[in-house]
Amino acid sequence: MIEQPLLDVRGLSTDYTAKRGGKTVRVQAVKDVSFTLAKREVLGIVGESGCGKTSVGRSIIRLAKPHRGEVIFSGKDIFTTGGDALKQLRLKIRMVFQDPFASLNPRRSIGDSIAETGDIHGLFASKAERHRQVQQALSNVGLDGSFAARYPHELSGGQRQRVGIARAILPAPDVVIADEAVSALDVSVQAQVLNLLADLRESMGLSMIFISHDLGVVGQISDRVAVMYMGRIVETAPTASIIEQPIHPYTRTLMAARPKPDPRIRIKAGIEIGEPPSQFERPAGCPYAKRCPLVTTICTTDDPALRTIAPGRLVACHNV
Repeated sequence: MIEQPLLDVRGLSTDYTAKRGGKTVRVQAVKDVSFTLAKREVLGIVGESGCGKTSVGRSIIRLAKPHRGEVIFSGKDIFTTGGDALKQLRLKIRMVFQDPFASLNPRRSIGDSIAETGDIHGLFASKAERHRQVQQALSNVGLDGSFAARYPHELSGGQRQRVGIARAILPAPDVVIADEAVSALDVSVQAQVLNLLADLRESMGLSMIFISHDLGVVGQISDRVAVMYMGRIVETAPTASIIEQPIHPYTRTLMAARPKPDPRIRIKAGIEIGEPPSQFERPAGCPYAKRCPLVTTICTTDDPALRTIAPGRLVACHNV
């Protein structure tokens, strides 16, 4: 029997409105994104700034309002669920935000911030139980129980990110969406947080969506990778396949742009020049066409569909 995915995202599209030239225009941040997430799996979503990866995460938990699509979690469509049922679903899908300082209330102690969700949902039977669970959450992320009495400004960036993770895992969720969870941290602290997430995955049986612009970081923690460009997924494959043999021209660019450990090695080839098209004036055809070394006439007229080219591997390109 084939196991059903824990999370099934189907045709997700999310638009925003913005002012341009005195007029209100619609910007398509996410376009027809589909993927699945299995139990205990980590899916990495990678792409440059503005590609829509954060909007995907926020749309899944309805912090951003999607315009089309379905998100099926444990057999229930999150977008058609409301009231108490939606509150219960949100206990099972939690988010770690990119800026740990901005996501913490500076007037609330660390302990109160971690316990906030439990307080709202009435999950603590007593003050003693509340204290015990907060202490356990801090212990789970490698922080001493004394941190519960501190405030965000008293913590380092790495400590605040650990607090953000502790808040996301209390109560125990099924899925954690980590949005650029290590991008603002020093390299040594990045490694600590990545190891922490990997340990929590094993000890709590978590599934994760790990969002990042750094393909190298994504490769350290993810089982599969989805590469996004201009709001769409352009390639999906197991992590090892993406890193060892990228197929889509944009994925190749991301791989070529990874910093090399030897400062004497300069990146001389494989990097396409130019900027992505404006979200306000999306071109016809493939949005990567003007930067792509494989471009042909069809690329300028037809937007390629995401198609399966090998088991577990999907690519949106006319010429591969």
